[in-house]
Amino acid sequence: MSPIGKTIERMRGEKKDSDKKSRRPKGLIREWVEFLITLTIMVFFIRVTTVEAFRIPTGSMEDTLLVGDFLLVNKFIYGIRTPDWIGVPFTKVGFHIPSTRLASLRKPKQGDIVVFRYPKQPGLNYVKRCVAVGGQTVEVRDKQLYVDGVPFENPPKSKFTSKRVIQKGVREREIFSPEGKAWNRDNYGPITVPKGQYFMMGDNRDNSADSRYWGFLPEDLIVGKALVIYFSWNRYVPLSHFYEKIRWNRMARLIR
Repeated sequence: MSPIGKTIERMRGEKKDSDKKSRRPKGLIREWVEFLITLTIMVFFIRVTTVEAFRIPTGSMEDTLLVGDFLLVNKFIYGIRTPDWIGVPFTKVGFHIPSTRLASLRKPKQGDIVVFRYPKQPGLNYVKRCVAVGGQTVEVRDKQLYVDGVPFENPPKSKFTSKRVIQKGVREREIFSPEGKAWNRDNYGPITVPKGQYFMMGDNRDNSADSRYWGFLPEDLIVGKALVIYFSWNRYVPLSHFYEKIRWNRMARLIR
């Protein structure tokens, strides 16, 4: 090859190398963008169909669940509920869409700890224990819960924070009573749960805004079954004792 030909060939090689270098950053950026988009879609899919994280904000389920417990919730077992809102995450920018619930492995049953949308304000998530299902009769006599006339065994870590018993016949403010009967948290019912609905109560029986106050839980508001505590943060411990703020003994604890 002549010297001129060699020069031309060398220039072509240099141009190819230059093109590769100029294209490499664009390819790398595109790969990262594609990765992040794929990851976002996967996380969204898992969140919608399988598990979702929730935080316990109040003491209504003490001492089964504590304020600051972070839960993973099984959304698959009761049937996947399709999204009813599309918008920008962590904002109120968006719009509602029709939603439906797909086939479930089983229905909620007595004893299940369930995460659901608060019937009076569906934008809020609540967590309570299911104590009765459609067709069963609920009654509370002097703080003791009965379902179909049989005492409902108190959960191992449930509690009563008040020794005072509100007497039968004394109507408590804001109590749920379809016929305006004189019921209260300690002497309630009897009342029969309608088909397709549930009666929910907190394990902290004297400090729980549950079905005794707002009524039955419709099945379409159920989110999922509380599965495991993956993290627990004690907000009452000063930040200066950071290590003690984490409740290490509650990590990876199954919820029953």
